[in-house]
Amino acid sequence: METVSWAVEHRKNLIMGGAAVAVVLALVLGGWTYLQNREQLASAQLGHALRTFEAPIVPPGTPPQPGVTTFPSIKERAQAAEPEFRTIAAKYGLTRSGELARYFAAITDIDLGNTAAAEKELKDIAGAHNKDLAALAKLALASVYRNSNRDSDAIALYKDLIEHPTPTVGKVQAQLELAALYASKQPQEAKKLYQQIAKDNPANPAGQLASTRLAALP
Repeated sequence: METVSWAVEHRKNLIMGGAAVAVVLALVLGGWTYLQNREQLASAQLGHALRTFEAPIVPPGTPPQPGVTTFPSIKERAQAAEPEFRTIAAKYGLTRSGELARYFAAITDIDLGNTAAAEKELKDIAGAHNKDLAALAKLALASVYRNSNRDSDAIALYKDLIEHPTPTVGKVQAQLELAALYASKQPQEAKKLYQQIAKDNPANPAGQLASTRLAALP
């Protein structure tokens, strides 16, 4: 009876509390639907941008093929794709496709020679909450370091990726990249790593590739 009496006395507060919960649920569900709709829009636009980014490079003067977009150089292709990625990232930044667009915009910056801008953005993405995307950014950032002779920074990133593999960047992929870096300056380290990869992956292409590269080392 005490419970019933308390409920009667606090009926107004209970009703108001229930209404508040209903409002919160409505806002959450509405926000989820809104984000889902935006993700669909972003995904469609990202698909178009990726088709531009992956369009074939053909020699200048090559006759155009109906329905096939081509470019005479990587730089010109990047010039076409980069603003598409930037627009998606700016407009749909809270969606997964928007986050991916930001990553690909940084990659096109590399193709355009804007290495400093690409490095800055990739560092930011590498620290993002999305671990799968962060791993991709670390892998790309390691390549930037390699191309600018910052091997120690690249090695640190590859080792981090090896220790913390993700669905987007697996352990073996990071190992192969690290071994390739070692090959030119630290061939003994490369041999050790290739031997380990071949041992751990005897029946898949990664192990076969490691064996082939191992045989090619001096």
